[in-house]
Amino acid sequence: MRIGLYPGSFDPLTNGHLDIIQRSKVICDKLLIAIGTNSAKNPLFSINERIEIINTCCNDIANIEVVTFNGLLAEYSKKQNISFIIRGLRSSTDFDYEYQIAVANNKIAPDLETIFLMSRGEYFHISSNIVKEIASYGGDISSMVPHYAKEKIIAKYSNHS
Repeated sequence: MRIGLYPGSFDPLTNGHLDIIQRSKVICDKLLIAIGTNSAKNPLFSINERIEIINTCCNDIANIEVVTFNGLLAEYSKKQNISFIIRGLRSSTDFDYEYQIAVANNKIAPDLETIFLMSRGEYFHISSNIVKEIASYGGDISSMVPHYAKEKIIAKYSNHS
């Protein structure tokens, strides 16, 4: 069984993330969507809220599982018998950063491959940070996130006001 791992903070889940999830299902039998904890980020949503948003928005996609992990992605991947890591790329800047991580992961787990999927044109400008910035000022994020995620984001910013 080919198990793919799509790691990220998913804070919040965007249409770009959903596109990568759907396209990843073609190349793996099972996909783990792995929410990592990043000490450098101050999340808008808790881990449990992100799990719930992803599960709700992906409820029609078969053979996916939302998991969380701490520590090194390569070590987690070895323990879970991951076949490959999937990363979405929006730009050459993303590639430079992700390539360095892929090489480091391969040093830790030599059999672990990273597959890069380029964002589709309609999603390349979307990032979780941009979504949060626009939403924090009451801007329209309808084209950037799934409807359910949009409702949760708007509610979160309404509560912060």
